[in-house]
Order: sequence, then structure tokens, then C-alpha cells
Amino acid sequence: GDFPKPSDYPISWELTLKHSMPKRIVVQTAADTVPTAYWYMTYHVVNNTDQDKILFFPVFELMLEDGQPIRSDHNIPPQVFDQIKEREHIKFLQPATKVSGDLRQGEDQSKDGVAIWQEPALRMGTFMIFISGFWGETAQVQVGDADVTLHKTLQLTYHVNGDETHPD
Repeated sequence: GDFPKPSDYPISWELTLKHSMPKRIVVQTAADTVPTAYWYMTYHVVNNTDQDKILFFPVFELMLEDGQPIRSDHNIPPQVFDQIKEREHIKFLQPATKVSGDLRQGEDQSKDGVAIWQEPALRMGTFMIFISGFWGETAQVQVGDADVTLHKTLQLTYHVNGDETHPD
């Protein structure tokens, strides 16, 4: 049947989200014998709603052409975040575990975060990133005998012409 489509105008709270393009970084931690490649996306979020405080939990998932979603920030060594922060020069950049929670109103209360994935394939080709948790809009659908809640999600599609030798 038809799937629900997000509203063209806000019907619930919406945080202001600005995100970077996905970037690749190679890091060798003390525990690794060889460097490991990671992909990351920085973001800046502001509560410009009429609500003083919004409780939000950002979710970033990367999906390759095989259709398997990969949740960000799963088993990422702290050294990877440290190198990203040093590279990006974002003073108040926080890892995913610290950016979620209460977000107070106004630019002075904004947060900077980063979603990080271990590189899932030597040849990325076309991949998608799904972002949710920044919008309060939901829809209920019936799947078999179960009611399922869908959350408004942003889909971004990227293509990398490269391989393990020339990833860019």
C-alpha cells in the first residue's frame, strides 16, 4: 500500500540541522597492527522551536547497495574521535554518546556532533545515510497484525568513484 509521506510544513517540533559531507579518515590505534579506515559526518544542531527544551536522540545509519544498515558509533575507538576533532577544528565537537539528550532553545545552546562508521567496504560505490531523531513527526502504519511507528527521516545518497588505492 501507500507509505506515509512527511508533511511539507512542520506539524511537530523540528530541530535545525546542518551536516557536512561524509569524509574518510584512516587511524591507527595502539591496539591495531594496521591502520583502519573510518567514515564520518559532522553536524550542528540548534533548537529553534518554541519549546524551551527538546529531548532528542540522533540516529545515523549508513547503507550500502546490499541494503544492510550500519548504525554509527558502534565500537569506535576514542582515538578516532580525537583525530576527527583535531582535523575538523570544531571546538565543542562531541561524540554521539554525549550529544544526545536535552537541547535548550537558541544558537548559544547548540551542539556539534559527529557520526562515525568503520569503513564497511573497500569500494564504497553508492551509499546512503539515513538521519533521524531531529524531528518529532511520526506516522502509524499497520504491518500485519502490528502497529508500527515511523519517524521522519532524512535520506542522503552519495557516490564515491574510487577503490582502496584511490578512495577519493
